[in-house]
Amino acid sequence: MKKIGIIMGSDSDLPIIEKAVGVLRDLDIPFEVHVYSAHRTPEEARDWALSARENGFGAIIAAAGMAAHLAGAIAANTTLPVIGIPCKSAALDGMDALLSTVMMPSGIPVATVAIDGGKNAALLAAEILAVSDAELAQKLDAKRKAEAEAVLAKDAKILERL
Repeated sequence: MKKIGIIMGSDSDLPIIEKAVGVLRDLDIPFEVHVYSAHRTPEEARDWALSARENGFGAIIAAAGMAAHLAGAIAANTTLPVIGIPCKSAALDGMDALLSTVMMPSGIPVATVAIDGGKNAALLAAEILAVSDAELAQKLDAKRKAEAEAVLAKDAKILERL
């Protein structure tokens, strides 16, 4: 199975990344996590992205706040799918990161999830891998079914209560 690469611009993004890691662990998807900055360590980020495919990665998650150039910098150096997680910041509550992540120029796509959307980033990465992995697709189907059953159980509880 291909690995998922997870890159965060700062260790302050770790709480968001931990949500992604939890999903990947639940689905038994191998992953690596690194801290690389588009601005402070551009060569390291570039080198990692350039070698990601040959190092066994199938998709990349990149989390960053504020200017949030990390996902775009990674995407510029690989043709693997890149999923950007815009991270909330104190100044503009994450809108700056959201716009920086989603507004990529034509030819360098970055899929973008919600602000602080670590869980959905991991699920999207898993779905990308599941295109060619039937066992993983079955795990995702089972996860969706379990989540639907949990919602219906909550519905039944509310109906009983009211």
